[in-house]
Amino acid sequence: MSNIIDNRKASIGDDDLQYVMLCQKGDMESYAKLVDRHQKKMLNIAYRMLGDYDEACDVTQEAFLAAYKSISKFKAEAKFSTWLYRIVVNYTKNRLKQRKRLVQHEGTSLDELVDGQGGRIVCLSTASDVDPAELLEQREREEHVQRCITTLDLEYREVLVMRDIQGFSYEEIRDILQIPDGTVKSRLSRARNALKDCLVEVIGDL
Repeated sequence: MSNIIDNRKASIGDDDLQYVMLCQKGDMESYAKLVDRHQKKMLNIAYRMLGDYDEACDVTQEAFLAAYKSISKFKAEAKFSTWLYRIVVNYTKNRLKQRKRLVQHEGTSLDELVDGQGGRIVCLSTASDVDPAELLEQREREEHVQRCITTLDLEYREVLVMRDIQGFSYEEIRDILQIPDGTVKSRLSRARNALKDCLVEVIGDL
């Protein structure tokens, strides 16, 4: 791969840029470092949007492969992380669309698609100083929240996951989704209200 990043862009404050430039020269170790840096956050984004851990793993792997194949085209017009998270969000959206088609054509229940043992990331701790009943209650709350997240429309789900769960700034969400700041804020407000309504219905007044 040829290095097409303009050296003038190396000052944009992107900690990943040195590894990207080496990767564009064919250095596989540098790409492995990029994977290590970002795989947890990418997996969490995919999981929260899909509600299924195994599917999230598949989507994350697909996104990393797509990023590697396209890294020669990366020009540092935005941070590498922004570019990378945009890819995983798009792949996650595509997977959700495939799900919808499956439901329409085969009559598969949406509950069947989001249920299952593979859909959990938070695990019970075995620490002796933690009350098992409290841990069980925590996991149940987590499952209620995740189930309600999966009921949100996609445009609301993605901003809620990125802002309230992953902690992205409004500017980062704007750049990843390529939508105006005002749209980010309005969608987030509606997503929070919808999530609250769902949780009230599921587990009572909050």
